Amino acid sequence: MFKRALVSTSDKRGLVEFLKPLADSGCEIVSTGGTSKFLRDNGIKVKEVAEATGFPEMMDGRIRTLHPKIHMGLLARSFVPEDFEILKEHGVTPFDLVVVNLYPFAEAYNKGLRGQELIEQIDIGGPSLLRAAAKSHERLTVVCDPADYSEVASQKLDEKGRRRLASKVFSHCAYYDSLVAQALGDENDFSESTTFTIGLKKKTVLRYGENPHQKAVWYETPVPHDLGLAGSEQLQGKELSYNNILDLEAAVSVVSDFEMTAAAIIKHLNPCGVACGENIFQAYTRAFEADSISAFGGIVALNENITGELAQSLVGPFLECVIAPDITAEARDIFSKKKNLRILKLPALGNKKILASKDLEFKSLRGGALVQTVDGPAVWNSHWKVLGQEPTENVKKDLVFAQRVVRHVKSNAIVISKNLQTLGICGGQTNRIDSAKMALERSNGRGKDLILASDAFFPFRDSIDLASKHNIKWIIQPGGSLRDSEVEAAAKEHNINMVITGTRHFKH
Repeated sequence: MFKRALVSTSDKRGLVEFLKPLADSGCEIVSTGGTSKFLRDNGIKVKEVAEATGFPEMMDGRIRTLHPKIHMGLLARSFVPEDFEILKEHGVTPFDLVVVNLYPFAEAYNKGLRGQELIEQIDIGGPSLLRAAAKSHERLTVVCDPADYSEVASQKLDEKGRRRLASKVFSHCAYYDSLVAQALGDENDFSESTTFTIGLKKKTVLRYGENPHQKAVWYETPVPHDLGLAGSEQLQGKELSYNNILDLEAAVSVVSDFEMTAAAIIKHLNPCGVACGENIFQAYTRAFEADSISAFGGIVALNENITGELAQSLVGPFLECVIAPDITAEARDIFSKKKNLRILKLPALGNKKILASKDLEFKSLRGGALVQTVDGPAVWNSHWKVLGQEPTENVKKDLVFAQRVVRHVKSNAIVISKNLQTLGICGGQTNRIDSAKMALERSNGRGKDLILASDAFFPFRDSIDLASKHNIKWIIQPGGSLRDSEVEAAAKEHNINMVITGTRHFKH
């Protein structure tokens, strides 16, 4: 049976139900401030920390539990008899149960608190109590998560169980500290820091990972992102898989690049059809027609609400997921007849605003990670070098469209498009000429004066020579090859206009 418990919580779910039987059985409950009042109001006898220490709370509660008589009762080692002689000498009774969780810092940040108001939400005493108790898990039990109350109440925890709870505490504290670090830091200075931390909390355990034999968990950041999938709502369909989530993220990234009404269809993280239209039905129809074969089993993202007319088109082919700002009642009724189709709503998709992203991207490595800033969408730049005739406003829009799509395609990436619709996409090849061949073949017979976008420079003129045989009128690429002069000469020779942006868009 627990004899003495130290309790200080912000999250009070299940606290009364957990502590009342212990208190009724003779466990002394020592607590502070709002927690002690909450427990008293619920009929639990509590001893104030100030009474236990003989020292009053000070500085608006900043000084409460930071006292030797508290930490002596936490840090005394059962395997060092002298420690308990010291406790006896100073009239301190050791704790054998600690129940603490921390100030809701993330909630305060998300509510808009800044400056000193936010600083006051940084917990100091709580992490100190938790870390001290977790260090002493060989003799005491520490709980930071209400989900563990039932197991602790059974009092059947062995040292292995206490060690598991201690590990959870250090994770809890590290997560909390990472939130504070992110809130106080500048995301633009991440490359200057010798250490980098990011806090993630579990959203859900997935059925499996990339393949059925792999385990997977979906974690999310505590600070919501408008276009983050964690903020979406699944309206129907099977549980999202690991691969679904990755593809949905890719689809949202593509379609959110456009101020115009747009649709994107994704397969295996690559766009297979992207288009804009006068309305969302037209945009989706054009995106599907861009590559109807690859669209089979695809992920669809739209930046306008789904109507009944569009829903009828979406239930025809086999699709894995559809995500949009919202779905009308008529459309939901139509989707309900195809129960396995995953339908999600993400209101921020309807904003259609191109904003400078401050996000960071993370790539895991064995034993480490890579962190970089996000590659933002292209806009027409008067400093781009135009070789050939000056593009009209419509051609400029087409060039920007192709350039925005190509940055979402795995390198080596080639996109063929016309009138804000992709006609051929290929990426992930080990050389650029193969990507060009496949993208151009897919665009065969689909119009004249087409646009070709490349994510990186052309190392040789061979892709330009090939493009001349497939109705390419404009090429947009970053340049930077040792053979740029040969490539540019080939474009001039074939009467192909070329735009050099100076910005590469590799996507590995």
